[in-house]
Amino acid sequence: MPGWEDDSGALADFVAVPQAFRDMPRWWREGSAWLDALPQLIRAYSDRWRLTITGEMAHGSNAAVVPVARAGDPFVLRLTPPGPEVAELVAALRFWNGRGMVQLIDADVPSGVMLLERLAIDGSLHAVPVDEAIPILGRMMRRLAVPAPEHVPSTAAAVAARMPALPVEWERCGRPFPERTLRRALEIGSRLAHAEEIGGRRARSESRLAVNGDLHSAQVLRGEREPWLTVDPVLMRGDIAFDLGRILWTRLDEMSDEAEIIRHFRAAVDAAGIDRDHGRDWVVFRTVDYWLWGLTAGLTEDPRRCRRLLTPLLEG
Repeated sequence: MPGWEDDSGALADFVAVPQAFRDMPRWWREGSAWLDALPQLIRAYSDRWRLTITGEMAHGSNAAVVPVARAGDPFVLRLTPPGPEVAELVAALRFWNGRGMVQLIDADVPSGVMLLERLAIDGSLHAVPVDEAIPILGRMMRRLAVPAPEHVPSTAAAVAARMPALPVEWERCGRPFPERTLRRALEIGSRLAHAEEIGGRRARSESRLAVNGDLHSAQVLRGEREPWLTVDPVLMRGDIAFDLGRILWTRLDEMSDEAEIIRHFRAAVDAAGIDRDHGRDWVVFRTVDYWLWGLTAGLTEDPRRCRRLLTPLLEG
């Protein structure tokens, strides 16, 4: 295709690594060696999987994607530095096998390279008005909730692991919210961490459901096979309300007041088929958790969003 290769047959500028990708914080720590080798990696896997490159590189904070085609069918080549998270992502994609999820076509885990179904890279749910997006996310939570593998991390275990750290971080961060809020989160966390044991048959059944532990608007893209498909999942087992807080706080700036926050919370839990009180408990615990984690990590805007989200839920 004219313009995609230079006279020597080498890859041309369209596979140059964008400066915005080079500026991501990850490379400040890890250096640029992997970034510098990306054009050669793209060429190698284009040859291996018989791909034609059809567009320019796009990226997130940790991965690059390149539009490609094979025999006229569109795909994307996804590339990220090798590591254990690559194997976990490939396993998650294989588990859901296209159910509400981008389809994995091929993968080389040791190299961090995947061939994926082509979605609208620039068409995420984040661009959709919040009134429309929140119910879509709620329905996606339920769509992904199929019986999960027993060996994957559980949502109850994730809560239990964070419980001891919350009082320590609360003190270290200068007691950023009232102690009664911390006590409320710890009481909720104690129940959520032991839900499988104390909740009866229904809770044990729910605890075996698959959960995407990184679900939010930017991770849901327009597709052709289904109107919306999820990317970059984190496969967990347990309670599908686990990431309800993230769904809300990532769109909180579009909610004008406390009444609107409550309205969107109800829209999410109703679309997902989650009991409202149970959903509220998960949002409270995870928001307190994220608030303290964010302060510890030096974040500024997200702790403010956590305060906005918690206030109406704790008062309601």
